[in-house]
Amino acid sequence: MKSQILALFLTFSVATAVFAQDKALADQAAYTKTITERAAKIVNTLGISDSKKAEKVTNIIRDQYSNLNDIYTARDLGAKDIKEKNKENKVLRDSALAKQNRAVEASLAKLHKKYISKLTAQLNNEQIEGVKNGMTYGVLPLTYKAYQEEILTLTDEQKKQILVWLTEARERAMDAESSDKKHAWFGKYKGRINNYLSAAGYDLKKEGIEWEKRRKAKADGN
Repeated sequence: MKSQILALFLTFSVATAVFAQDKALADQAAYTKTITERAAKIVNTLGISDSKKAEKVTNIIRDQYSNLNDIYTARDLGAKDIKEKNKENKVLRDSALAKQNRAVEASLAKLHKKYISKLTAQLNNEQIEGVKNGMTYGVLPLTYKAYQEEILTLTDEQKKQILVWLTEARERAMDAESSDKKHAWFGKYKGRINNYLSAAGYDLKKEGIEWEKRRKAKADGN
């Protein structure tokens, strides 16, 4: 009887393990399909006529998404372990988490550099811009255009500085782990830009009101 129970238990354990493995493989396949489609959508905007080259660039972008996911997955598992081991000591916990975050930032910077190098070997500057904007929902060109439409008296120097900061935000957003985190990077730099413009004497609330009036008038056909 005991041997039968043991056999049933082992059979159930094996079946559970196989099911978990199958689910993990299915989840991985679904994820790979998603990021491949996401990468292909970006590549379709680049005007690449060579199908083999288009496929190669698609794979480069897909692999970047996958590599970023690996870094963040390892970070989350590591953070969970750190919190568990140091749940009675906040100082050690926070110190270990800060050290981990520095390591993650270093890994992201290294990966980012390699990624840009791979893109540079396949694409021209305009196409690389297309990839960067594609990975960040086109926030840079949209925001840069919006600032110029909102404040009609921006100087060339101010426009240049706005573009510098938005470009920096995009570089960070490219490596972010989610849509919210990507937008958060732009939000941070937009705050910096707004402070810069306020210090230059612009009343951003007033500029926004006037911009809305112009947009409404244009929509009304006036």
